[in-house]
Amino acid sequence: MRRHIVMSAILLASSFTLITTAAQAKDQVKITPKMMSAKVKHNGKTVTIKRNQNQKHTVNPAFAKTSRKCPPFCIRPAALAPGIETVAELEVIKYVQRASNGENVLLVDARTPDWAKKGTIPTSINVPFTKLVASKGADDVTIAEALEHFGAKEAEKGWDFSNAKTLVLFCNGMWCGQSPLAIKALLKLGYPAEKLKWYRNGMQDWEILGLSTVKP
Repeated sequence: MRRHIVMSAILLASSFTLITTAAQAKDQVKITPKMMSAKVKHNGKTVTIKRNQNQKHTVNPAFAKTSRKCPPFCIRPAALAPGIETVAELEVIKYVQRASNGENVLLVDARTPDWAKKGTIPTSINVPFTKLVASKGADDVTIAEALEHFGAKEAEKGWDFSNAKTLVLFCNGMWCGQSPLAIKALLKLGYPAEKLKWYRNGMQDWEILGLSTVKP
């Protein structure tokens, strides 16, 4: 009986060790040494942002191409315009968490809908640059709708941005001109530069790092 109890204890301990080892193996790809994941709200549902745990995983084919004709697909500078903060993935995650917590922050996917529907960053909304840039088809109605969505209010002369949201805009990556055009259009409309952030690396680097995406 005693031998049976000892053997059972050994087997139980071994099973626990295997389970623990397997769990640890699944959690080897962290965002930072102290951050495994971040839970946020997207369309009223909880979404977990984490990196793909499969260490043999490769980038989404949609973002594997390295060379595109320039212009228009030229490498963008790190500093887009005076006063515009350029952010990277960790800053984006922090802004995503703030937006999810109800703060006056909004993540804006400035790509055209055909790109956005392939997958986007959790909490983001799709406001295509074509609804903000007059030379790309935007008119007074689409521009007004976008600005109101961003929290701006129409005033007697122009727009009131005092309660406008802090926007984090992105598109497909460092070669993509959609979010830069959107940001420059917003600046011309009077949107405060300090309320505009640019995720230059965009979806290409988000995908390369294996970070979670959602359907819009």
